[in-house]
Amino acid sequence: MEPTEADLIAAVLNGDASSFEPLVRKYSPRIFSTVRRYSRRESEVEDIAQEIWLKAFQKLKSFRSEAPFEHWLMRLAVRTCYDFLRGHQRNRESAFSELTEPETDWLEHFVGGTEAAGESADAARLLVQRVLEQLSAPARLVITLLEIEDRSVKEISVLTGWSMPLVKVRAFRARAEMRRILARIAKDKYL
Repeated sequence: MEPTEADLIAAVLNGDASSFEPLVRKYSPRIFSTVRRYSRRESEVEDIAQEIWLKAFQKLKSFRSEAPFEHWLMRLAVRTCYDFLRGHQRNRESAFSELTEPETDWLEHFVGGTEAAGESADAARLLVQRVLEQLSAPARLVITLLEIEDRSVKEISVLTGWSMPLVKVRAFRARAEMRRILARIAKDKYL
């Protein structure tokens, strides 16, 4: 019979560090998936994931069994990703002349209001990613959680430690920031 998560956690807290490995194997795909939403460079993804696991191991004493381990771990992961975004605001300003041809085509169709814009979902996805990369850390975090991961304001509040009104304010500001970035892209491209 396999040990439960509670058994593994108890063993780790009692000094058996090898009992942490099954937890790492079980949740690593979820951790990597989450981290990839915040960083596209694989070397950064691996570093952030490693940092999350290191923090999880070091802070395991703070885990209270009131909620599932996965919830505690994902909250730690989101906060670590947020710290990474805040610390690595570099390269937020990219030249719009660097847009790929499909992105440029999609933007032209979008600005022109043609129906063909829907035909190029990949280009739209790439353009959205470029816009996300230019957002401030709080804006990117809240847009990712709210719009991409489809989480509720209450869930975001729990994950980030922000109050629900603060989540709503940051979502409003993030959407406004996205509109400004898109307007600047359109202006730079078409004027």
